[in-house]
Amino acid sequence: ASDVDGGSTDACGIGSLSLDTTSFDCSDEGLNTVTLTATDVNGNAATCTAVVTVVDTIPPAALCQDITLQLDATGNVSTTATAVNNGSNDNCSVANVTLSQVNFGCGDVGSNTVTLTVVDGSNNTSTCTAQVTVEDNVAPVASCQDVTVQLDAQGAGSVTASDVNNGSSDACGIASLSLNTLNFTCPDVGSSNTVTLTVTDNNSNTSTCTAQVTVEDNVTPVAVCQDITV
Repeated sequence: ASDVDGGSTDACGIGSLSLDTTSFDCSDEGLNTVTLTATDVNGNAATCTAVVTVVDTIPPAALCQDITLQLDATGNVSTTATAVNNGSNDNCSVANVTLSQVNFGCGDVGSNTVTLTVVDGSNNTSTCTAQVTVEDNVAPVASCQDVTVQLDAQGAGSVTASDVNNGSSDACGIASLSLNTLNFTCPDVGSSNTVTLTVTDNNSNTSTCTAQVTVEDNVTPVAVCQDITV
């Protein structure tokens, strides 16, 4: 009551001061009208009203947790502030929780620092940081095509991984193509030559496919004659 009293007086003296409301909580934030009763030493009483403004200046406690995300087949993934929030709280109530980054792509593979912002009902804010680890575990799409190799005059022929590749793809990009057999010779003519193409993406995921290499010898022989006497 003494906090609200603005100097109540009485000729014979004030006996007591009382206030109808002395305790306030989160539900009372804002303006609250209270009544002060001043009673003199002879039992006479008078009242007046005042406004008690209740404010909350205590920021919320922002609590974060690290999370791991997996890219999908398109090379994208998203998360929410709720996933990073680890029980943030406030003496009254948390009004809103936001995250500095929610969408991630191929360029984010690895560790990413994000900021969680927590706002309470009185617009007090706090932040914390977390690590969002983005992983790409999606294998590339390996696509092969059959090829034909012509032996040269020395009976040798070769093929490359690019020759067998038929548009292999990956959302985050292809790092390398390799073929298990590159060189062919005369014994390979007319036989079934199965080769395996290995496709590796930029995050070391691999896929394979197989193709048939048909080896042909279309080089005519060198006919050499010599004269003889019979």
